[in-house]
Amino acid sequence: MKPNTNSLLQPPDQKIPRASTHLSSWMTVFLAAACGLLAANIYYAQPLVGLIGASLGLPRAATGLIVTMTQIGYGAGLLLIVPLGDLFENRRLTLVLVVLAAVALLAAGASTQPGFFLAASLFVGLGTVAVQVLVPYAAHMAPEAERGRVVGNVMSGLMLGIMLARPVASFITQLSSWHVVFMLSGSAMAGLALLLGWMLPRRVPTSRLRYADLLASMGRIATTMPVLRRRALYHACLFGAFSLFWTTTPLLLTESFHLSQGEIALFALAGVAGAIAAPIAGRVADRGWTRIATWAAMLAVAGAFLMTSIGEPGSHWRLAFLVVAAVVLDFGVSAHMTLGQRAIFGLDPALRARLNGLYMSTFFIGGALGSGLGGWAYAEAGWWLTCCIGFALPVLALLYFATEPGTQTQTQT
Repeated sequence: MKPNTNSLLQPPDQKIPRASTHLSSWMTVFLAAACGLLAANIYYAQPLVGLIGASLGLPRAATGLIVTMTQIGYGAGLLLIVPLGDLFENRRLTLVLVVLAAVALLAAGASTQPGFFLAASLFVGLGTVAVQVLVPYAAHMAPEAERGRVVGNVMSGLMLGIMLARPVASFITQLSSWHVVFMLSGSAMAGLALLLGWMLPRRVPTSRLRYADLLASMGRIATTMPVLRRRALYHACLFGAFSLFWTTTPLLLTESFHLSQGEIALFALAGVAGAIAAPIAGRVADRGWTRIATWAAMLAVAGAFLMTSIGEPGSHWRLAFLVVAAVVLDFGVSAHMTLGQRAIFGLDPALRARLNGLYMSTFFIGGALGSGLGGWAYAEAGWWLTCCIGFALPVLALLYFATEPGTQTQTQT
């Protein structure tokens, strides 16, 4: 018999919040756009790690920290701040976090010392977790039968933000400098805060837990919900591979193919095609095809790294297959993220912020490790070792997924 997680995680008199029965199309578009703008903050630095590192005086082997610090801040916010969405009014919580991101981005743009930049990057990640307050907020507002579609549409905006961040940062840097990228993003966050305060409806959770009890409950959630544990660990492997790829390919493109920042931006644009996977995956999950879609997503990520070894090093064929690999990789990661969120949001409406916080923090730890490992591997042995690590990560996810019982319900798979 399965444990009653509600009785473990909620006081007896706590009522489960009911989801809305309607979410207008314009609100879905607005939430998707807001999520995209927020999520982009974490990725502006990825194609610029070489330039930022040289400008700030960071050793080559430590350039991965430029991305890793932002991801560490994001992971900490997911674990410690996002669960507050089950406790505090969601609009106010979102606004506080967006303003924090704006200030941190402006500080990063003004940085001339590595320590100050890395500290600002940590707070950029911390404030950007506002995006993961908005995603479960959208799930609350959507009816059950359409939840996968709504989450997929919102996640498509988030993924577009992630994928467009790299080419936008490269283009702006080619025209001016990397400092301007962060200054413009900080200004955009200030404007977004005003729009969110005006357009976002209030949502007040009914939970009466104290913050300490809220955090303590997350341990019980993790131990009593195997679906959450599995989905988080699967995606930690895939997102680690994703972060490794996009942290190191700008270095590879510069050194092996002698591409400029503008040309690297065009390469990064290829990955934008992967954003269409999120709404597709949401609809697939609504039809109950989560299991086969999960296999496909994991195989796509593993296959993408195999593609990067086709052709002679530095040749046009190698570059062409790198472009295809970027599209396939982003498609697989985007699809799997949506499949995972659709699965965990179906577990318990009262716990969605905590479930999302645990899910996202787990795989962002994987992303931070992937960025750090990628920078180290590329400095030590070039693309060969980097590619081997990137391929091994989705293979680990596949092996773990193969142990998942096939008798689970579609909600759990």
